[in-house]
Amino acid sequence: MSDQATNDGFDAVRIGLVSISDRASAGVYQDQGLPALREWLTRAVRNPVQWVERLIPDEQEGISAALRALVDDEGCDLVLTTGGTGPAPRDVTPEATLAVAHKEMPGFGEQMRQISLRFVPTAILSRQVAVIRGKALIINLPGQPKAIAETLEGLPSATPPAPGIFAAVPYCIDLIGGPYIETDPAVCKAFRPKSAIRPPKA
Repeated sequence: MSDQATNDGFDAVRIGLVSISDRASAGVYQDQGLPALREWLTRAVRNPVQWVERLIPDEQEGISAALRALVDDEGCDLVLTTGGTGPAPRDVTPEATLAVAHKEMPGFGEQMRQISLRFVPTAILSRQVAVIRGKALIINLPGQPKAIAETLEGLPSATPPAPGIFAAVPYCIDLIGGPYIETDPAVCKAFRPKSAIRPPKA
């Protein structure tokens, strides 16, 4: 369905959201990851979005299985995970993500750590990765809602400014054969080479 254009001219986009937490998935406390992801993306992405969400525990094979299902069975163009990227024994999201990868995209993780280092020195302990599986981009994000927004959006008013990772997501998805994602520049201006920019819809 993501290859079909809607009446307003924007391609439909199918986005998978995965919150990984033993305690939240067991109902010990309310999950904050999925609402934080959905809230930011709703503001940033102008396309109609079809959401596919999962709340799962920190189990490596279970995470890999969820990612495979979201891409292979659900047809998601973009999958964002939150949680499980630290050094603790139960933090296995990066390993589970790399296990389903066809290609690794290390720049996303590098930039997320650069943004987080503006706030806390422990950002160097984060292990977020991004990969391509088929025609989908999968990105691990931090576990805290504030950090999710910061890494996606960047720090445009900082000195010097720090670009967020989402600015590169639409063009990456173009290159792997996905839908043309358009963003609200007031939230996050997508970057594309001039040759890759579609003319505005009439």
